[in-house]
Amino acid sequence: MGLKDQPQYRKLYESLRKQIVDGFYKEGDLLPSENDLCILHNLTRPTVRKSLDMLLHEGFIKKHQGLGSVVHKLPKGIGILSVTGTTTAIGGHRLITKAIVKPRVQHWPDKFPFVLSEHEQHVGCIYFERLRLLNDTPVFYEFTYLPNINLPRFTSRNLDNKSLFDLLRQSYNIEIKGGEQFIKAISVEDENVCQYLHVEKGHPVLHMKRKLDTNRIGFAFYSMLYCNTDEYNIYGIF
Repeated sequence: MGLKDQPQYRKLYESLRKQIVDGFYKEGDLLPSENDLCILHNLTRPTVRKSLDMLLHEGFIKKHQGLGSVVHKLPKGIGILSVTGTTTAIGGHRLITKAIVKPRVQHWPDKFPFVLSEHEQHVGCIYFERLRLLNDTPVFYEFTYLPNINLPRFTSRNLDNKSLFDLLRQSYNIEIKGGEQFIKAISVEDENVCQYLHVEKGHPVLHMKRKLDTNRIGFAFYSMLYCNTDEYNIYGIF
């Protein structure tokens, strides 16, 4: 689903969200009132409220009695622990994303660390690998597995310098609602991880395993990450 095909409340939500992420509205700024947004965008009040409720749920705004919708502090740092996603958390202009392995349909790997439903196992997954660099420093190397369920043309997508969360939300109406993750410090032995993160064998890195739940019933996706924290801390705001 492209932006033009989305309902009016989603179009307004995407517009306001982008203005907050791009810094047009900064922390502590007031968004236009519900009445002003109705007039500016020719929308009904329930439609405007639905858009604002989505921003509130994601933590982009807080509602204050007598003031209205106030822009909230966005997650900083690398942001991998935040459901808003890495690109949003640190600002896309500082982050470089490279697709190391382009999206492809394949079977799930043996000994997958999460329990898969029979349907997930049957349809297989869309697999890809990405490297994320912050200020030209490789920060994490990520393996992602999406269930191959109603994601038309995903394998033809260019993922370079793109936010996966934004792509899923804008093109497929899939929103991240939470999930679970496991983090462990390890000594890296994999040659590819060493190569892409620019570390020697035996160097300590963080290994993360994540399952992210979405608004689509029965649709979760998974990622495994190796993260080098030599220069950057990792934390998240929930």
